[in-house]
Amino acid sequence: MSTQRPLESGSRYDLRVGLSPDAPDESQLKDEEGAFGYCHSYETSSRYDGPGLRAVLFVSGCLLRCSYCHNPDTWHLKDGSYMSIQQVLGRLGEFAPSLVSLGGGLTISGGEPMVQLAFTRRIFQGAKAMGLHTAIETSGFLGARADESYLSAIDLVLLDVKSSNPETYRQVTGRDITPTLRFAERLASLSKPVWVRFTLVPGATDDPANVEGIAKFVAPMKNVEWVEVQPFHKMGEFKWKAMNMEYKLANTEPPTRDLVNRVIGQFRDAGCNAR
Repeated sequence: MSTQRPLESGSRYDLRVGLSPDAPDESQLKDEEGAFGYCHSYETSSRYDGPGLRAVLFVSGCLLRCSYCHNPDTWHLKDGSYMSIQQVLGRLGEFAPSLVSLGGGLTISGGEPMVQLAFTRRIFQGAKAMGLHTAIETSGFLGARADESYLSAIDLVLLDVKSSNPETYRQVTGRDITPTLRFAERLASLSKPVWVRFTLVPGATDDPANVEGIAKFVAPMKNVEWVEVQPFHKMGEFKWKAMNMEYKLANTEPPTRDLVNRVIGQFRDAGCNAR
């Protein structure tokens, strides 16, 4: 059994590895009760991960292996801190009144929150009981796991749609695109508010046809409030090196302003609210 650790504040760019070496493999986690879970860290003043001023909880465990990931230390449960639901909700309760007064809330990111489905469900439910707006950042790859009770505790889905081309998607994530597209369609049928996020990586996801494919898929969905173009960056490159992993994008530069504007323009031309 992993040793309980405190929930640590900090940054998504802090490196945390090997904190729970006896944790199960993330693909084998049995998470029926959600009384305990594995977390990387939390931030308390984000204006980037949903409306208003937000607390962002980064949980551990992910089944994708994105080549541009800036948090590879959230892929495995063994690298996170093992803690109880009471620890998480107790800490959240300390600053919930301020978040409510500032029109903010809680966003759970990762990693992939749906790896720890019962744990994150209880966190979302606890946050709603505190009057907080709730958001999840997810790839949608595990969206079929999210039943009605899970989604009912979430006000906004930040959905990472990394590519429209199946081959490109598999190259950059190691996984199939289909579960994400099916989850997006399900959210549209439920009228669940969504912000689509697209990471723009020169030489990988920037092909005009790839962008157009996402735009045409998303544009008819009335529940999609924004498409956010996220320029590739290397702020997590040091983690790959520290973890003795090959960083294949070491020679890739962030997109130019002209490229970002071109992609935003493609989304807008298709009828999307893009930024």
